[in-house]
Formats: sequence, structure tokens, C-alpha cells
Amino acid sequence: MSRLELKIPPLLLVLIFAGLMFAARHLLPLWQVIPPELWWWRAGLAGLWALAGVMVALLGVVTFRRAKTTVNPLTPQAASDLVQNGIFRYSRNPMYLGMLLVLVAWALWLADISAFVPLPFFVWYLNQFQIQPEERALTALFGAAFLQYQQKVRRWL
Repeated sequence: MSRLELKIPPLLLVLIFAGLMFAARHLLPLWQVIPPELWWWRAGLAGLWALAGVMVALLGVVTFRRAKTTVNPLTPQAASDLVQNGIFRYSRNPMYLGMLLVLVAWALWLADISAFVPLPFFVWYLNQFQIQPEERALTALFGAAFLQYQQKVRRWL
């Protein structure tokens, strides 16, 4: 087990990556994807992505709450139910997908290609240090049921 597994709360990770994206935009600007004079278009597009991200994440939280299982991403071994309904029929990790969509919205708002560069590293980090440990814990808890669920539903989308 790596020292980074299940250590950084995913919401904190979003803030860290948002900061990295801001720094990339201002320290290493590459190419503006939306000209400054079209700020209203940029705001609308970023707003739609942010709204989609928040909705996807909230649907995941609400579905977990209804199932009366933990939403704490640092203690997946405390899960009391294998949730496979609602948004979990389409994504095994809707909360993380929602966070990614919010970061895409932030990159759109920053309007420079350099702001998009950290996004694959966010996905990599979550896969490596958050999702894989969660999947090991869920396999230990739910066995064949979780393995079947993994075969039916993609990790992200």
C-alpha cells in the first residue's frame, strides 16, 4: 500500500489542482481558447460544465445517503452497501466525475490551454491513490457482487 493511498481528501485535491491550473494559466500561458472579449460566452460555458459537475456529484452523494452507506472517501472499508442504482448505473465514481467536470469548468473559465494540462494528472492521481484502494476495499467487502458490478459499469463514464 502506498503512503499516498486514501490520504488526501478528494475535495482538497480539487482545490490543489484548481490552484495548479490557475498557476499554469498565469505562469505558462500557451493559447487562449476563448478570447477575453467573449467573457460572457466563457462564463456561460464554464457555468454549464460546473452545474453538470455539481449535479453529477450531488446525485452520487444523495444516492449513497439513501442507501445509508458512508460518503467518506477516506474510509471505503466502512461501506455498508454496494450501491448500483441511480447514477451508479452509469459511473462507479460519480462524485469524482463531478469533481472532474467542475475542474473542466474552471479550465474553461481560465480560458487557456495550459489550464487543461493538469487535468489528466488529476484523473491519474484519483485512479492510483483513491479509486484503486477503494476498489480493493469494496472487493474485500462485497466479493463477486462488486466484481460483477465492475464488469457492468465503467469507472468514470
